[in-house]
Parts: sequence; structure tokens; C-alpha cells
Amino acid sequence: MCDSASFTALERLPDAEVRLRWERCRRLLERRTPEASGLLVFSRINIYYLTGTLGAGLFWLPREGAPVLLLRKGLERAVLESPTAEVRPFRSYREVAGLLAGAGSPLGDVVAAETAGLPWSLADMLRERLPDVRFVSGDAALSRARAVKTAWELAKQTEAGERHRQGLREVLPLLVRPGMTERDIAVLCISAYLELGHGGLMRMNAPGEEVFFGHVAADDSGNYPHYYNGPMGFRGMHPALPCLGSETVWRPGTPLTVDMAFNFEGYGTDKTQTYWAGGPDSMPAEARRAYDLCVEVQRAAAASLRPGVVPSRIWRDVLDRVGDTPFAAGFMGLDGNQVPFLGHGIGLAIDEYPVIAKGFDEPLEAGMVLALEPKIGIPGFGMVGIENTFVVEESGGRSLTGDETDVIFLPGGGHKNRER
Repeated sequence: MCDSASFTALERLPDAEVRLRWERCRRLLERRTPEASGLLVFSRINIYYLTGTLGAGLFWLPREGAPVLLLRKGLERAVLESPTAEVRPFRSYREVAGLLAGAGSPLGDVVAAETAGLPWSLADMLRERLPDVRFVSGDAALSRARAVKTAWELAKQTEAGERHRQGLREVLPLLVRPGMTERDIAVLCISAYLELGHGGLMRMNAPGEEVFFGHVAADDSGNYPHYYNGPMGFRGMHPALPCLGSETVWRPGTPLTVDMAFNFEGYGTDKTQTYWAGGPDSMPAEARRAYDLCVEVQRAAAASLRPGVVPSRIWRDVLDRVGDTPFAAGFMGLDGNQVPFLGHGIGLAIDEYPVIAKGFDEPLEAGMVLALEPKIGIPGFGMVGIENTFVVEESGGRSLTGDETDVIFLPGGGHKNRER
């Protein structure tokens, strides 16, 4: 065993912060699954959320009593990083019930488990190893707990948002120019992000979904068919690697849409910037009107990001606003790329609860953080749009990624011209 006492953690989650998260989960469990004796968590990202360390194992949060972190590997690191008092090693799921009982926090007859993305093999093993336990889903409690950010989390996302804004608004316009390929631009964007402190990784909650920084779409790539659950089309590097950008050249007189997320110390923001290869007068009137509509939609939706407002109501209002325009068919993606939502929660993962979409009928709460991404695909042309990340406040959504809403015009390399 390594001597963990000789090391200092890069960051240790404050004790008050982790207890705040535990108590929020417990309150949500009591409200949603009152029969459950506690919450059992398996994914590394949720273990991190509840302990401050990315442990390989499981975390047990009893309704009453001390939480317990069981790890197959990384125990010494967990002791450095996490304020969780009970951190113990385990080898087999056969040991889980006994270890938790030995720690003074036994499993009850009913356990709320993290089930989203849980492999069937592990679920079957748990039922076999713990035959006296009835499992119910604890996913709703987990997603709602993570949706409302603490002041500690908001500080991370605020820093991410400002660095994100600098990258897309101040740095990238000095580096890119018409004539470059999507891949060239993606590489420059990644380099700029890393210089600004990007953590180099973006996470997703949805099982099987992957993203690497984000996507770059030049010219008609914005309407290229894709499988990703978002409105923007993109070719990507290869069918096996549909991310970043292709060898498509950003030609004069065409749009460039950069949807590249930012991660600062685990917490992300999402932002899309539209650039135009040419001066303001060279942008077609149809494209300008489509972009202005996206800005109008984002402003109206952001103003509605207040505690008590229902996300599905915001979505209905957006559809009413767009439905009578010539751009309804391309709103939030063209043809098969179209998606039925305007925005999504974001934090430790890009795709968090809630979603601005039909069926999301629970009111917003102060401290939720959401990305709003109105985009419009124009046949034979490409895609224009805007995205920023907002925190829900009493006065409406406050942008963490900047208040600028303009297209950035790039007639040539190293020069930028903005027009609101």
C-alpha cells in the first residue's frame, strides 16, 4: 500500500459541501421513494458527486447513519480527496451486505439504486448476491439533486463559462480564417481551450453517448445527417469517429458553426458561436433573419428561466414563436436531424436534468444550470444558431458564457468584425 500521508490532494471536497449533497439526496429520496432505506450508487461520476473522488466501486447513502464508500481500487486516493469517513476496500459483491453492516450502515429491505446505464450483468449479479433486497430506482433523486447547483459548483461553472467565452469570442477569431478545414479549426479551438485551462474531457450521462470537446460544421456540414442527440449536423473525422470536424473547407460566403463545450475542474458549460466567412454585407438576408430568430428565441427563453416556471411551458412558447415563421421546418435541425428540445441541464455532464422539452413538467428551481441552443438548418446552405449556458435566478436566466449574441464576421485571417 502506498503511503497516502506523503501526498496532498489536488482538491478536497469541503465537508460542508458533501453533507449538503447528502442531505439533498436524502430529502429527495424521502419524497420520491419513501420506502427505500437509502441510495446505492455505482457510476464514477455519481460517486464523485457524492464523495469528491472518482472511485471504482460503490457508494451507500443510508437514509440514516454514516455513508460508506466501498472501493476495489483507489482507496488511498479517496482518503486524500474525500471527506467521507467510512472508506473501505472490497473484492466481491458478495461482501457488500456484510461490509455495510459492519460499518454500522446496513442495507434495508428496500434499496434505491442508480439504474440509468447500469449493465444488466451487474443488475443480475446484485439480485443474486443480495436476494433479500428489493431494488427500486433512485435515478430521479440523483438527477434532481445534481440539477440544483450549490454555490461551490456554481463557482466552478462561472469560471468555466468565462474561459469558454474568451475561447470562442476572443481567441479563436484571431486564429481561424476562411480556407481552413473543419479539422484545422477544431484543432486550433482545442489548443486554445487547453491554454485556457480546459480539463480535456467532456462527460455524458446517456448510456453509450460520447463526445470529445464538440463539433465544428462549415458550409453545408451543419445539415449533414447524424445520430447525435442535438440539432447541429456534422461530418466528423470518420464514421467511427464522428466528432470534431472533417476535411470540409470553410469557403468564403458560408457559415461556420462551432459547438465546442468547456470543462473546468469537472464542471462544464456549453456554447455555440456562429462565424461568417466574409463581411456583414455578404451574409444572405435569409441567413441573417434565421440567426436573428435564434437570438430572439434564446432571449425569450432565458427570461423565463425563473424558479417555478415549467420547462415544457417554455418549449410550447418557443414552438408558438417559431411556428409561424418560414424557418419552422429547420428549427432545431433539418429533416432527420431535428430534435424536440431547446436546451438541457449541464454540470458534471453535458446532458443533465432538466430538458426544455415536452414532458418536463416539474418547475425549475433556483440554481439549476441549463444550456439554451436555438439553431436553424437552411436547405442547401448550412446551419446558424447560438448557444449559451444560464443559471436559473429570480430575475431570469443569467448567462455564464457571456452576453454577446452577434455573428463574428471574418473576412480574412486574424481580423474580426462584429455586427449586432
